[in-house]
Amino acid sequence: MKLISWNVNGLRAALGKGCADVFAAGDYDCICLQETKLQEGLLPLEIPGYQGYLHYAQKKGYSGTAIFTRREPLSVRYGIGTPDFDAEGRTVTLEFPDFWLVTMYVPNSQRGLVRLPFRLEWEAAIRQYLNGLQAVKPVVVCGDLNVAAEEIDIHDPKGNRKNAGFSDEERAAFRELKGIGLADVWREANPDTRKYSWWAYWGTARERNLGWRIDYFLVSRPFVDKVIAAEILDQVQGSDHCPVTLELNL
Repeated sequence: MKLISWNVNGLRAALGKGCADVFAAGDYDCICLQETKLQEGLLPLEIPGYQGYLHYAQKKGYSGTAIFTRREPLSVRYGIGTPDFDAEGRTVTLEFPDFWLVTMYVPNSQRGLVRLPFRLEWEAAIRQYLNGLQAVKPVVVCGDLNVAAEEIDIHDPKGNRKNAGFSDEERAAFRELKGIGLADVWREANPDTRKYSWWAYWGTARERNLGWRIDYFLVSRPFVDKVIAAEILDQVQGSDHCPVTLELNL
């Protein structure tokens, strides 16, 4: 089973930049997207050959998540049951026979960490939600988690120590998230590799590879032996993020 996760920074715009070709070339079973920026009730958006499950933000042109799948799920959940977070369209969960697939777009703490309290409330809520799923079967979690976990995951750790996405509080929350029994499968397979998944639009950040690794696949520990490969497709264009992929032996 092949999975791809990508913060597309506006799905309609990304499709116009050729992201559908990326999906077709990879022959993915599930396409997990963040920051779709779609609006409920407007023109529907389809990816040929896939059934789409989309969670919209109430705010126009903001946030949003989606999973497009070729495999019919047993059940679908939108949100995590917390109104403040669910109003921002931050998660979609599909249940398959062997595991839950959760795509999520974690709140950004913003400049000056003004939204850090909201972010930390989210962290506590998502841990509780994922723990509940794991009580039933393993989980595969993917998405833009808006945190560079370690110094190797960011081009300038010293200069970003107190910035959103690399604050001590956010990195501690990521460790707590892994502590519920989740493995960062790409990092565990590549402990010494410096590779990024997001680059700022300013200047020539991407050309100079001044990036952050903030997009992940996390897998329940009992499910790690199902992982065949995990990749960061850092050559793929179309967004300020690049896709990350996971292949499972099911």
